[in-house]
Amino acid sequence: MTSSWRALRRRLLTPDVAETSLDKRGFHKKSPAAQERLETVGKAFLDGYARAVEARTPADAEGQLEQLPGWLRGFAYEGAGMGLAVLDGLPFGRSDNVFRFLRSPLGDVNRYLVYVGIGWAMARLPRFRWPKPRTLDPVLLPLVLDGYGFHQAYFHTARYVDGQYQDPKFPWPGGPHGSYADKAIDQGIGRAMWFVGGADPNRVADLVDAFPASRRAELYSGTGLAATYAGGADDGAAEQDLRTLARRAGQHRVNVAQGCAFAADARVRAGIVPPHTALATQVFCGTTPEEAARITSELRPEHQVEGELPAYEVWRRRLADEFVSLGGVNT
Repeated sequence: MTSSWRALRRRLLTPDVAETSLDKRGFHKKSPAAQERLETVGKAFLDGYARAVEARTPADAEGQLEQLPGWLRGFAYEGAGMGLAVLDGLPFGRSDNVFRFLRSPLGDVNRYLVYVGIGWAMARLPRFRWPKPRTLDPVLLPLVLDGYGFHQAYFHTARYVDGQYQDPKFPWPGGPHGSYADKAIDQGIGRAMWFVGGADPNRVADLVDAFPASRRAELYSGTGLAATYAGGADDGAAEQDLRTLARRAGQHRVNVAQGCAFAADARVRAGIVPPHTALATQVFCGTTPEEAARITSELRPEHQVEGELPAYEVWRRRLADEFVSLGGVNT
């Protein structure tokens, strides 16, 4: 494929960067600094998407992504996951771009984010082009649904956030734990709420608390992950904002801590831990990002476990219980 065709493919497939504007999306604006942070994250995602779509091979895409600023690189890998999954879903060309990418050292390091990106792609592909669940890591499978949920809440906010829409029979991945799909999607919706609420902890908590009580644990888990990974405004109010979110979460503070630990693990795996992640980990988990990542890795099931719950949910519950037992979270 020639470079000119790849450049055309990039232009045809890449969403307009204006789609990441808080004004365009109608999201809350807490402050100019918070707005800049959230829009910068969105632009990095689309940059990663575009570079992956234009790259000659997944390996070439990896080299392009590594040129981006460190703290933004994870968002670019998430975007690349979406871009490569979109290419896999097209009727012509290779259908193993994502899996070749994940076999590379840096693709593997950013595996969590790439899986989330696959979910973004599913939201834009016809269902018959969705990936086969058996081809993905069974433990990390819900991360794909998290990405799907984020996309829907981000781009269809009126339906998924204001209207609190939930598909009672989501068709993917099916199987014995198919009913868990709604919970994983809610985690992604909660993550998007950090953006919808403009990183304003009270606005975000108001959005979550408007949902039925049965959904709030998953939603607060997502907000904790986003607040830790993306951050808000790096100013004198940052710590207070995090403490406000923890306080507003109430009985779900442990879910915020669990989401925070997942974010810390992703940051530490990539070797890039920005100050806002360290601050959030201290506030939400009462420890360092490195320690939260160690605990997260140690408690991860190696494979799908016996029982009614998917391994991913077993993992989340182990983490929540661990932070309560260590005294890092007051319930």
